[in-house]
Amino acid sequence: MNIKNELEKYIKEVLKELDLIDVNLEFSQPEDLSHGDYTTNVALVSFANSSFSKKHQEVKSPKDLAEEIIARIKEKTKKMDVFSKIEAAGPGFINFFLSEKYLSNNIDQLLEDKEKVLNIGKTPKGKVVVEYSSPNIAKPFTVGHLRSTIIGDAVANLLKATGWEVLRDNHIGDWGSQFGKLLYVIKTWGDEKKIESADNPVKELVKLYVRFHKEAELDKALEDKAREWFKKLEDGDIEARRLWQKCIDWSFKEFDKLYKELDIEFTENSKRGYGESFFEDKMSSVIDELREKKLLKKDKGAELVYFKDDKYPPLMILKQDGATLYATRDLATDKFRLKEYGKDVKIINEVGAEQSLYFNQLFEVEKMLGWVSNAQRVHIRHGHYRFKDQKMSTRKGNVIFLEDLLSEAKAKVKTLIKTDSEVLEDKNIKEIAIGALKWNDLKRNSVQDIVFSWDDILNMQGDSGPYMQYTYARTQSILEKKGKLGFELKKDLLLKELEELDLVRYILRYFDIVEQAADNYSPNLLCSYLFVLAQKFNLFYQKHKVIGGDNEEERLKIVTVTGIILEYGLGLLGIKSLKKM
Repeated sequence: MNIKNELEKYIKEVLKELDLIDVNLEFSQPEDLSHGDYTTNVALVSFANSSFSKKHQEVKSPKDLAEEIIARIKEKTKKMDVFSKIEAAGPGFINFFLSEKYLSNNIDQLLEDKEKVLNIGKTPKGKVVVEYSSPNIAKPFTVGHLRSTIIGDAVANLLKATGWEVLRDNHIGDWGSQFGKLLYVIKTWGDEKKIESADNPVKELVKLYVRFHKEAELDKALEDKAREWFKKLEDGDIEARRLWQKCIDWSFKEFDKLYKELDIEFTENSKRGYGESFFEDKMSSVIDELREKKLLKKDKGAELVYFKDDKYPPLMILKQDGATLYATRDLATDKFRLKEYGKDVKIINEVGAEQSLYFNQLFEVEKMLGWVSNAQRVHIRHGHYRFKDQKMSTRKGNVIFLEDLLSEAKAKVKTLIKTDSEVLEDKNIKEIAIGALKWNDLKRNSVQDIVFSWDDILNMQGDSGPYMQYTYARTQSILEKKGKLGFELKKDLLLKELEELDLVRYILRYFDIVEQAADNYSPNLLCSYLFVLAQKFNLFYQKHKVIGGDNEEERLKIVTVTGIILEYGLGLLGIKSLKKM
């Protein structure tokens, strides 16, 4: 079903015949289908190759070379009826148009065995750990956590769909200096019984956390007291460990509820993910290895890794007091993964863009240790939600809680969706609300910051999750209506109208788009494709009668396959398809 791979095979055969074996072969899919299903500039690139010019002096221009390539491809594919037309365009581009017979055959394959055909990843690509979400203990989920959670989940889905064995890890922030602050405030100003009995214990912890930072602005000694408590925690102090475990238990009550609401699951460590504390006893071996390889240097009592030619600022591994840092724990985490999953495992961190320098430092240290190659470590960056005039900050208390956001989204669905009571069941309201939130985020380039606006984040119209769910529901409504009369889809799709042909040609781009989205860790590419697909389907539906019209069975085929692609595509984004809206 991967048309691009087949096309690439034919062109490479032709290039080899022309002694052009080192040419970088690239394809694109024109937005305007009148320019073909695929286009390549291989003739332009090849003509510029000096060795080609010397061997083929009779070829006077890139367009001449394009015509030669076209003639050879036509000869190779004439019995296969793959292309209706191959043409040279502009200064030397080659445009390929798929034939109706080829389109029809592929649509039939989808209808006969959609599970088999939509299994894009037929060739195993290896193991990959995707680390995402990773909230901090004792801090509630905010809208800021939404990005890593749903982007990471969508990337994991895309990789799984394209042949990767995906290990989904939630690197919970259950260790670190912030716990010193938290333990200090609980012991100093907190009331454990009040926290325990609260509807949302984590919000009570946040109030204490915010208070610490306000008090610390007036009394700098509080920071030292917090450091003392974290050192107690690291040293195994019984009271420090007891309070720390309480914070974890309180936090997971909220985490588990919200993950269930968002339909997010992890695979590692009994589906909770490996928190930072899991690596507490695994850091010493990393520190020993760094010392053995003479990568650690002391500076005012702290120990750091310095980079050749000052490529990056030094990375601190141990503080002056011997306390560990994020880097120490992250190195221990990756060493564990390489041992647990194999030395060739790919490790992906879906973390905010502001951490780019840190991850560059971390990856460089791992390469210096000889653990990984460049291709094994990936940082998927995301921008942040922020207010128009300031950043969100838990410590300052100016954040939007995810729990509140979900409630607002459901309330908006109730006011906008007016239909029968079956659709307005709580489950459907939730799926429409979640679909709106996920689509609004995933349709963007993940690196962009998002200025928080209630109207934008809860958008239910136009380029939105509910629009996509509604389009899928429309396909199912048509099929249900016809199904009551009884029908059987025949073979050989006859495409009589432009909108039919455009829609079917666009449907078959799905496979290439999923590959592109996975390879680039970019769910927004799939969103863009699905939105255009929905628009093309709705245009087709508006202009042509399906049931009782001309070409009824062929149009029912098109409706069926559109529904299949929308369902699978939205599923990769973590959005549920609804049969009724």
